[in-house]
Amino acid sequence: VQLQASGGGLVQAGGSRRLSCSASGRAFINYTVAWFRQAPGKAREFVSAVKYGLGTKYYGDVAKGRFTISRDNDKKIVYLQMNSLETEDTAVYFCAAASFLHDDYYGTDQYYNFWGQGTQVTVSS
Repeated sequence: VQLQASGGGLVQAGGSRRLSCSASGRAFINYTVAWFRQAPGKAREFVSAVKYGLGTKYYGDVAKGRFTISRDNDKKIVYLQMNSLETEDTAVYFCAAASFLHDDYYGTDQYYNFWGQGTQVTVSS
């Protein structure tokens, strides 16, 4: 599967942004899709994931209460709605996918074998 992330840009603190991860390829429904982010000088961190099949959702601490992940299997798109953005949310956001990923690994980037190119989100104060 090939992934393309989009929707990044400049937003003021307190604002919202929706990221999209568009996929091409077969059997998209069989893939867990996640968002990770990486800020300059920092390690990549888990943001959110939506499981294959029924679409169970998982959130990292950075996302809880502010971000919402969703997927449209017909359109092969995963969205990340980000609200109440803070300057600390400034980062490059990557989407990633893995087929039939075990629940124990949804937050670990090394288990995702397909990655999009990343989209920059900059939150200004």
